[in-house]
Amino acid sequence: MEMTDIMTTIRQRKGGRVAELAEEQLSEEKNVKPDGKIQSDHTGGKLWNILSLTVGGIVAICLGLLTSVYIATLHENDLWFSNIKEVEREISFRTECGLYYSYYKQMVQAASIQQGLHGLVYDNKTESVRTINILERMNVYQEVFLSILYRILPIQQYLEPVYFYIYTLFGLQAVYVIALYVTSWLLSGTWLSGLLAAFWYITNRIDTTRVEFTIPLRENWALPFFAVQIAAITYLLRTHLQPAHERLTLLAIFIATFLFSLTWQFNQFMMLIQALVLFILDCFDMLPTAKVMWLYIIQISGLLLVCVLQFFNSMILGSLLISFNASVLIARTIQKNLKKGSLLSRLGKLFLHVLFVSCLTLLVNKLIKKILNLESDEHIFKFLKAKFGFGATSGSTKAGKSMEKMEDCTIALKPGAAYNLIHTVLFGCLALSTMRMKYLWTSHMCVFASFGLCSTEVWGLILKCVRLYTSRRTYVIRYSLTIITLLYISYKFWPGIMDELSELREFYDPDTVELMNWIKSNTPNTAVFAGSMQLLAGVKLCTGRVLTNHPHYEDKHLRERTKQIYQIYAKRSPEDVYRILRSFGTDYVILEDSICYERRHSRGCRLRDLLDVANGHIMDGLGENEPDLKPSLYPRFCEEIKKNLPSYTVRFTRVFQNKTFHVYKLAKHK
Repeated sequence: MEMTDIMTTIRQRKGGRVAELAEEQLSEEKNVKPDGKIQSDHTGGKLWNILSLTVGGIVAICLGLLTSVYIATLHENDLWFSNIKEVEREISFRTECGLYYSYYKQMVQAASIQQGLHGLVYDNKTESVRTINILERMNVYQEVFLSILYRILPIQQYLEPVYFYIYTLFGLQAVYVIALYVTSWLLSGTWLSGLLAAFWYITNRIDTTRVEFTIPLRENWALPFFAVQIAAITYLLRTHLQPAHERLTLLAIFIATFLFSLTWQFNQFMMLIQALVLFILDCFDMLPTAKVMWLYIIQISGLLLVCVLQFFNSMILGSLLISFNASVLIARTIQKNLKKGSLLSRLGKLFLHVLFVSCLTLLVNKLIKKILNLESDEHIFKFLKAKFGFGATSGSTKAGKSMEKMEDCTIALKPGAAYNLIHTVLFGCLALSTMRMKYLWTSHMCVFASFGLCSTEVWGLILKCVRLYTSRRTYVIRYSLTIITLLYISYKFWPGIMDELSELREFYDPDTVELMNWIKSNTPNTAVFAGSMQLLAGVKLCTGRVLTNHPHYEDKHLRERTKQIYQIYAKRSPEDVYRILRSFGTDYVILEDSICYERRHSRGCRLRDLLDVANGHIMDGLGENEPDLKPSLYPRFCEEIKKNLPSYTVRFTRVFQNKTFHVYKLAKHK
């Protein structure tokens, strides 16, 4: 068939068939089969394909393993982890990392697996005077699974529990890199693109991962599975997949979606963005509708299964993702023939479809939250409202020649590429607002940038614009530029990586070590400790004592409790602070000079400033205050208690202090 005949046929068709014909045309032009396998004109083409797949696969596995070893070496060199004491290893798991690891330790040390699970389901140590279900409240199934695996495998005499834990997470980095590699390979058609994506991921490590110093964080567990899911979706969106391959791919997507949802409490917000990507592309007829519907169903199914495992966690049931996906499926059932008719008719139907889905989503979500009386996730939406201004999107379309140009653009953008493009853009917007999401976006940018550099479509378009296009010239440019870029990256970053690997440090935090050792030696096992969320996570991990609060924010009751406990850093009377602490069963309170006299942040951003404003008090230091703020009747508690005045000593007795911490024991009665 002549090229002109192909283009004529394409322009005679409308809707999704345009993309399918375009895929076939591009496949013929590039000598690519519809299932994505490259074919050759000579008799050794099949052998060459097998050789290329084998080499590409081996390179992917090797790069993944090298990344894991690289991250593990950096962690060892930074802390001298193999030579420090157990308490120092545990202290190195800062803030919420220590809290999550404590449940793994608790399961490993339990008399039996059954007793360990019972201790998590009926936990009365994480929050004093309150029994909570850890498996419902937190995403710690990975710690449970890993602890059970450690107990049943014959490795206990060879490997300490902490090493089994951290090596598993470093191993997941191999899965992460391989998934990014495969995604880029699927998009571009060459494993050199995957190699470049992996190189960019490693050389931009500071912006792509922080696993080496925040090992137990939930995203370090979840993002590898999310990357696997994206790779599987990219493969699913290829045209002319065999039914068996499609079913296996859908199964892989479901498993990856389920594991991602199970391991991170913020999964619903990531998948909501993913669902919006699918919705946008489906509305513009750039993805096969049947496959999009399956992806919506998989998201709902995975999240509901997690909901069951988390004892019907109300935050999941009230998630915007479930409401949105359910609304889209309902709208699709009611509104037929959205992609048929004239251009004006289709635009009108599209507008009504978007409006209907939006209104139905808000209605369903509000109804669910009303029924469940759900407020646990309100802090997240308040944060998003402060960060984003959501508005309706608009677009314009021209008829005649303009329609042909739009179809030409559709030809150049395959479904997998379109999905990953919008995916990258939306996660980029999220990363601009939230530093924690930077690691999600930059990793995907490595994939999309490498695809762009290795794409025949991109270079073909550029060469056509300058009237130099030939198929051979396109291939020469994309392969040569990729190889040159790889050589440049190796030359530029290899010395820095070697220097980084040769730099040796050692963990050093004697004040915290001294505090933890004192608590273990001088307080009863049932003692209740109050203090900052970050420090108390370490107290639970290192000593097993009972906490008043901890760094897990997805519970309204806990947020209110933490605000009350933090009055130890506010301008409150000793009577008020004592009453608050005793209401939570507190036996000991830990005060930190780094919080009480904080200088790292500017005025108005320090914890004590936030407490002053919340209490209606004027902030310390020079600067403007809101007109409704008034001077406090009392000095700052954390400062005044150190003066040993009678009004304080009658209720609080100092029992430990060093350069950083001051521990006070509360009197049983006033």
